[in-house]
Amino acid sequence: MATIKDIAQLAGVSPATVSRVLNYDPEISVGLKTKQKIFEAAEQLNYTKHRKSGHANKQTLRLIQWYDDTEELEDLYYLAIRLGVEKKAEEANVILLKETWDSITETPADGTIALGKFDENQLQELKASQNNLLLVDSDGTGQGIDSLIVDFYSSVEKVVDYFLSHHAQNIAMLAGKEFTKKDHQQVADPRVAAFKQVLSDKKYTEGAIIEADFTMESGYQAVKDFLQTAKTIPDSLFAANDALAIGALKAIQEKGMNVPEDISVIGFNDISVAKYVSPSLSTIKVYTEWMGELAVETILQLTESKTPVARKIIIETELVLRDSTR
Repeated sequence: MATIKDIAQLAGVSPATVSRVLNYDPEISVGLKTKQKIFEAAEQLNYTKHRKSGHANKQTLRLIQWYDDTEELEDLYYLAIRLGVEKKAEEANVILLKETWDSITETPADGTIALGKFDENQLQELKASQNNLLLVDSDGTGQGIDSLIVDFYSSVEKVVDYFLSHHAQNIAMLAGKEFTKKDHQQVADPRVAAFKQVLSDKKYTEGAIIEADFTMESGYQAVKDFLQTAKTIPDSLFAANDALAIGALKAIQEKGMNVPEDISVIGFNDISVAKYVSPSLSTIKVYTEWMGELAVETILQLTESKTPVARKIIIETELVLRDSTR
């Protein structure tokens, strides 16, 4: 595991600054670019290094991101996937055009990776305007668009099975809210549907579902409010991403409760920061770098041969246990 000192050296800042940024210290006053360097360094140091291919390749790929730089730092999941896309594109010697929904250019590209959540109108626009389109973290196979997604049911089942194996009496979920950019339509969190289905399949009574935006601060406030008013306090909490889980840790500790003795907490994604918070966060590991690499490999395949129907690639995950669980 990379150390604080390693991250500081790569980012060109002090170890103290790295520690405070990774622990979401609200008192620290550093700029967006500095935070971005620190988080990117933390992610990169967890990656496998690749040798750059010597094979000349003049193909151009377009990466359309639904998150801007600020939003990426609130939810490092997309930052990590982007870094994987960039690394694989460099390794494959392809030109990568990085654009947002509001700045899609008419520059010709051999293939397009659309990273994030898009509503039905956006998907139709993308399908009509982009040659060889692949969605990452969004399922557009119903619209005939190739898609790369995470296996949410299996992931949530791992969490619930772990809690039940440790005799959980009340399992709650901290769910994330997010909205598409163009029409501001709320996107249903597939982890919520999976959570309800898994508990139903196991004949287990569904616990509270707390909603918050996918940020540390929003997760903190939502759990703080919940703990002040809830008649029954859960002994196990599953958070839809690690930023939410880190906010929950803070709220639980401020309430005078202990993690994991009073409440076990499991997050989702295994962003680099999960290792550095206190207690270190148990979480579902999504192999985000590899997911980004696989996206590039898949879109390059699509540029070479057409498929008769849209393909859906479903990525498995892994439960990583640390100090936030019993």
